[in-house]
Amino acid sequence: MDSSRPTAEQLAAAAGTSIPDLLAPGLDVLFCGINPGLYSGATGYHFARPGNRFWPALHAGGFTPRRFHPSEQAALLGLGIGITNVVNRATARADELTPDELRAGGARLRTTVARYRPRWLAVVGITAYRTAFGHPKATFGRQPGGIGATRVWVLPNPSGLNAHWTPATLGEAFAEFHEAVYSE
Repeated sequence: MDSSRPTAEQLAAAAGTSIPDLLAPGLDVLFCGINPGLYSGATGYHFARPGNRFWPALHAGGFTPRRFHPSEQAALLGLGIGITNVVNRATARADELTPDELRAGGARLRTTVARYRPRWLAVVGITAYRTAFGHPKATFGRQPGGIGATRVWVLPNPSGLNAHWTPATLGEAFAEFHEAVYSE
């Protein structure tokens, strides 16, 4: 497990970089972040910032047998789980992305989903989902329609900056999604 922390210089140099998607054909779930933060850009791991609550929520929701460290992300593929982003440009904050970038990312994501055909796409961030997919009134949970045979679910953004959701309520939201994925 890699526990080294990037330096301030490494974080600054990560601005604008990208990280590889974690993908395989036929996944149960493809989790989709908004975009990598600078910490993820510097380390190459999704949801890598220590304050990000994705990994705890993934475990609390029942998707992993234990809490994984971001450096263990490749192990998710064996569990039928992948990770991508709407926009693959590292920024300090998601609000640095433009609506045009989000819409272009939504189009790229549709292509990715059509190619890899996960059973579910889970977008973690409702504002990004609304813009990227042109559904301004979307709410959390299962979305009407889908992308081909792939069903779509919107979860809260697990960033530590999203104070509206506590670790407990994030875990509950992920557990509700887990139930939908594995009860069908």
